[in-house]
Amino acid sequence: MGKIFVAGLGPGSPEDFTAAVIKAIGESDVIVGYKYYFQFITPYLRPGTECIDTGMKRERERAAQAFSMAKEGKTVCVISSGDAGIYGMAPLLFEMRAELGADNIDIISLPGISAFQKAASLLGAPIGHDFCVISLSDLMTSWSVIEKRITAAATADFVTAVYNPRSSGRYWQLNRLQEIFLENRSGDTPVGFVRQAGRDEQSVHTTTLRDFNPEEIDMFTIVIIGNSQSYFKDGCLITPRGYYSDKKTERENFSPGASIMMQSFQTIMGELKRQDYPLWHLWPLLHAVHTTADFEMENLLWMTPQATALLFSKVAGGALKTIVTDVTMVASGIRKGALGRLGIDVVCYINDERVVAMAKEQGITRAQASMRLAAKEHPEALFAIGNAPTALLELCDLVRHSKCRPVGIVGAPVGFVHVEESKHALKTLKDIPQIIIRGRKGGSNLAATLVNSILTFDDAEALRPGRDV
Repeated sequence: MGKIFVAGLGPGSPEDFTAAVIKAIGESDVIVGYKYYFQFITPYLRPGTECIDTGMKRERERAAQAFSMAKEGKTVCVISSGDAGIYGMAPLLFEMRAELGADNIDIISLPGISAFQKAASLLGAPIGHDFCVISLSDLMTSWSVIEKRITAAATADFVTAVYNPRSSGRYWQLNRLQEIFLENRSGDTPVGFVRQAGRDEQSVHTTTLRDFNPEEIDMFTIVIIGNSQSYFKDGCLITPRGYYSDKKTERENFSPGASIMMQSFQTIMGELKRQDYPLWHLWPLLHAVHTTADFEMENLLWMTPQATALLFSKVAGGALKTIVTDVTMVASGIRKGALGRLGIDVVCYINDERVVAMAKEQGITRAQASMRLAAKEHPEALFAIGNAPTALLELCDLVRHSKCRPVGIVGAPVGFVHVEESKHALKTLKDIPQIIIRGRKGGSNLAATLVNSILTFDDAEALRPGRDV
């Protein structure tokens, strides 16, 4: 009995052949494959080697021919482009061996450089982190299964290589892939595509997920979509080996707590329903989800335009010197390192003797009384309400009666009585930057983390949370 080599030729250029494949071709009595590929192996054939062309889309006939020759005692080499084990002939040969009664014929699979690897090398280094490969051909796999795989890749933040992206008869599938990715990734996500990788007709292109045009793609093209950390530099598409590589600041420069928080934020980023939030909205949203592990925050967080950026500008410019909270738990959750670094004080009047006396004398809650006292002593502070809706309602009344003018308000009271009403009232103060947790949800932890997102907004662009943890 003979044996069968199943060899991947790589994308087509001779310099991409492996030494093992060249050796196998030279040892073979018969080469079986599609005739287009014979031109690439001619220099390595020994005299008298038989080359059998089975034509396109005749993979089973090709495999059967190989086994027939091997049963005659010949050494056969079945050739595929790329890697024979990736959308190639190797799986079919292993499947058909028993079917054809050829269990005693050895099959030796020799890997080759896959088209996505060649394309990646021409683009730079786009597959430096976890990646997947998806074929859009539905000849052997139903579209419903392919779409599930596309969605999984998009939501899991995989770098994704796309095979069989488009043909004259399959013209809409790549558009649908782009649509799914845009539902889960930023439109600025880097994309590269290479046509005829490794061949004379080779062309290399880069763009973004938003600007990517499927009409430019054909069956000879490999498309590679980066992940949320991929970026362009000097014309190259690069995906860092780690989410926080030297593209930003090396992870080992951070404390263990900060590193854990970075990893948590990256996990949250990959699971958000939308990937196109502006930075001023994304940064407090990541903080809110991180604090609560509740992705409903994506629906509940409401902000006036540019609120985080506007409030941080007050911090950076020295105009924001005081933060007033309704309860001590909010004050406790605001990072002391950030406060000290920025020279900001936090005050809470809930247990102040004057507030206790005022509440008793006027028949109001201590939360209301604390807002009245704060309005007198710190009328231009940032107010953070994380517990009492009566505090927020009182603050709104004070503003409307021109008794204070907060630089901003974080409205996140929690509960069942007057909670939603207090947030509706806050929205009417249109000239004051606001961050609100809509509905009944909220809490001291949320109010504190939203304040922290303001104090650290200069870390947002680098997605580098946890500086003061």
